[in-house]
Amino acid sequence: MTLEATPRLIAIGETMMMFTPARAESIATAEDVRLHPGGAESNVACHLAQLGLSSAWVGALGDDVFGHRIRRSIASHGVDTRWVTCDSNAPTGVYFKDPGNGVVYYRSGSAASRMSPATVARIPLEDADIVHLSGITPALSASCVALVDTVFERVAGSNAILSFDVNYRASLWSEGAAASVLLALASRADIVFVGLDEAHALWNCCTANDVRTLLPEPARLVVKDSDVGATDFSAGGSVFEPAIPTEVLEAVGAGDAFAAGYLAALLRGASADDRLRAGHERARLVLLSTSDFVAEPASTSVPVGGVARLLLTEPIE
Repeated sequence: MTLEATPRLIAIGETMMMFTPARAESIATAEDVRLHPGGAESNVACHLAQLGLSSAWVGALGDDVFGHRIRRSIASHGVDTRWVTCDSNAPTGVYFKDPGNGVVYYRSGSAASRMSPATVARIPLEDADIVHLSGITPALSASCVALVDTVFERVAGSNAILSFDVNYRASLWSEGAAASVLLALASRADIVFVGLDEAHALWNCCTANDVRTLLPEPARLVVKDSDVGATDFSAGGSVFEPAIPTEVLEAVGAGDAFAAGYLAALLRGASADDRLRAGHERARLVLLSTSDFVAEPASTSVPVGGVARLLLTEPIE
């Protein structure tokens, strides 16, 4: 793979080794279990690369078999992993996906939790078109909070766009602890993705318009309303695009796919309704699988205007 000096998108955050049943069945009875990388930001980078746009994932892994496998797998999707670090003093986090019952994490003390501003010190964030983060990272540790603040500050002083997926995870922190932190970060971003269910849990918002009233600052705000659809708010007003009907096997990872489809369309100059449609179509590929990322060609996505429903948001866990 030929690396660009600076990829168009740089995504920063934790990736763990995910154990998931090969079929949509409980892990309590599954006999066929598969291993995949699992991380919100690396998922976005993988989807974007598969859609033909250069991307990089930045994170920290343990210097162990899981870490090496994750880095190799993500790179195989065409993602630039040159800035990934391996920590010989901390493990790679792991988690188990239990279809229908959420996930179980083993990430305490992981290499990713030790990320800090030094993680991005030599990375040309300012030269990317988009820098993407999620609300998972500031929940990991104080040093990760400092990392996120550093990224926001650096991107704010550049021509790069800061993309932020709220991605609230109740298993990492309480609503009370997360609400003000995630609201403050979202208000500083250029593009914000948030599920209406998350916005209700965190900020008691009941409609997409409520979220926009609370968050007037982002140039683009995308509110995803489960299997109903998604609304894109910008200076030009708002656009709603209904969801695509899909038989859902497992929802985790669909939000990352949606963000990647939307961002890829944005980078290609698409209109708001086409950006939303691209997000729906990309997410569908993940909803049809038990993994977070499906290596299917983009041509298998349903055509624009297809009829079906899509679960746009992931369960809050």
